[in-house]
Amino acid sequence: MLTEATIERMFRELVNDPKKCTEDTFEQAEELLERELRDESPLRHRLTVELEELRTLAAK
Repeated sequence: MLTEATIERMFRELVNDPKKCTEDTFEQAEELLERELRDESPLRHRLTVELEELRTLAAK
């Protein structure tokens, strides 16, 4: 199991530039969170909210 710091770093690397993110990138980030973090994890909640915000920005 990866540490939360490692997971957050991997997440940041995936979504580093929201303007260049594709739906595939967002799906990879989402899969990372689902695979590596427990449902009740505060980090998972925070990054999931951030991911949704990035998706919204990318759709505009």
